[in-house]
Amino acid sequence: QRKIKNLMGVVPQENNLDIDFSVYKNLYVYSRYFDIPKRKAEKTINELLDFVQLNEKRDTMTDSLSGGMKRRLILARALVNEPRLLILDEPTVGLDPQSRHVMWDKLRSLKRQGVTIVMTTHYLEEAAQLCDRLVIMDYGNILVEGSPSSIIKEYIGTDIVEAENTPEVIACLEGSNAMYEQAGDMVQIYTNDPHGITEHLFNECRLGKITARAATLEDVFLKLTGRKLRE
Repeated sequence: QRKIKNLMGVVPQENNLDIDFSVYKNLYVYSRYFDIPKRKAEKTINELLDFVQLNEKRDTMTDSLSGGMKRRLILARALVNEPRLLILDEPTVGLDPQSRHVMWDKLRSLKRQGVTIVMTTHYLEEAAQLCDRLVIMDYGNILVEGSPSSIIKEYIGTDIVEAENTPEVIACLEGSNAMYEQAGDMVQIYTNDPHGITEHLFNECRLGKITARAATLEDVFLKLTGRKLRE
């Protein structure tokens, strides 16, 4: 069991850093749990502080760090033992867009280094950006599994065309065999041919306002789980 733990790094959802320690000491004390020799630990910690862009904060008490800095420090802590498997629970929860993208860059770098990453996230854009394979779960049940692009193509298509939800539009779509879903005052049409369905809506349904965009994992999730508010 200890050998397995030595191969793993964990980034929990909560910020569980020791507020009585500096940035550097948080990492050094953690390295002692793995019996890493002092000289090697110091070298690894210095490299990690550079990696997560916290070298200038090495002597700062962790309680005074920003949320993004704390998340990066927790990532560095998980890497102290040079794990082959990194497990992350909501790694960017509560972060602003800039901090989130910095964290994504660090995780991509780890992937390129051969680290296996397993993560949970409610940010479906994050899953699309980082994951080679994913599962979408609802109330503990696995709904779909595969690569982000294959899941989107299978359940939605490459694009979504949106138009105003009126009886006339629905009647026109019924005659075209288009796959669509009513979403409030809009109707979403799932398609691999946005140009063709747009022409149909203009010419046959005589619509004036139509928008087209690329389909996303969020569209898949809403299609599979429904659009009602969850508590």
